[in-house]
Amino acid sequence: MQVLKTGNRDSLPHDVSLSIPSLGYSIANLQNKKGEIPWHKQGKTDPWDLVESAMGLNISGYHKEAMLAFEWMKKNQNQDGSWYSSYMNGEPLDKTLESNMSSYIATGLFHSWLITKNTEFLKTMWQTLKKGIDFALSLQTDRGEIFWAKSPEGKIDPMALLTGSSSVFMSLKCAISIGLILGREVEQWKKAFKKLKYSIQKQSHVYNISKSRYSMYWFYPVLSGAIVGVDAEKRIEKQWNKYVVEGMGVRCVSDRPWITMAETAELVLALEAVGKIDLAMRVFSWIQDCTYEDNTFWCGYTFPDNTIWPEQKISWTNAVVMMAADALYSLTPASNLFSHKSWDDFIYTQLTN
Repeated sequence: MQVLKTGNRDSLPHDVSLSIPSLGYSIANLQNKKGEIPWHKQGKTDPWDLVESAMGLNISGYHKEAMLAFEWMKKNQNQDGSWYSSYMNGEPLDKTLESNMSSYIATGLFHSWLITKNTEFLKTMWQTLKKGIDFALSLQTDRGEIFWAKSPEGKIDPMALLTGSSSVFMSLKCAISIGLILGREVEQWKKAFKKLKYSIQKQSHVYNISKSRYSMYWFYPVLSGAIVGVDAEKRIEKQWNKYVVEGMGVRCVSDRPWITMAETAELVLALEAVGKIDLAMRVFSWIQDCTYEDNTFWCGYTFPDNTIWPEQKISWTNAVVMMAADALYSLTPASNLFSHKSWDDFIYTQLTN
């Protein structure tokens, strides 16, 4: 079954090509024997970014290490399907239970399957994925938005975040796709998917506007495919100058002079998703010199003083840079994971029927 269409792009630029092995190695080198991948040396681990790092491992050919990361997720899942927000050396650090962190494993597993076609591994992870998705959907309202978290005491925080709900939207697409691959029942997920899509497209007022200073609030609805077509292009164009510094990259937050590689790479993914390939390549080119001597990428830097901050080498930053390179230059069969056009196939038809 061909789930996503493949495209042809020009060959990967020499400097980026040199970076891919270094980026993969940097993540694998952080991983401990149990599969946990912290942000950096002596850093914390969070489930969303661990999955992101596993995706980077798969792009760079570290498939066994990626599987080990997913096994860590399986072994550390809470009974209700959630994960804690962060861990330190395998022990819970922040016991908040976030909806987008419980669901993102579906995106990582679908990405893994697109590259490896390891259906047997999907089968072993199905219950973990299902429980994670069901936890996220337990926080969905009748209107469709998804509350962001439960407290450690089990109290739901009645606040919906546009970025988080958009991430869950992407994860739902991938979870339903996996369900179809495995022949599992996904009708309730499809209903939840439609409600969430409507919410993101038509009910923006229900989402916490105070988070709009974050650039992810701007492009995640497009990156996830919740907003597509002309509406997606208008959303990107309308607030471009608020978040983008020409020739440099994307601000993490609109009111601070801090460019981050992860947000810049994610914007590249969003631009590629809507078919703006030339613009995506131009934005990606802005950060190609933002690397250490080992070819791994900075987390970010401030301007106009050009101070690298923070100085740690961040696992998920390097992962998402690889994802952007893959999207632009078709390095793996998962290169079109976020492409809106590539979801116009049989499986995406199943999501909307």
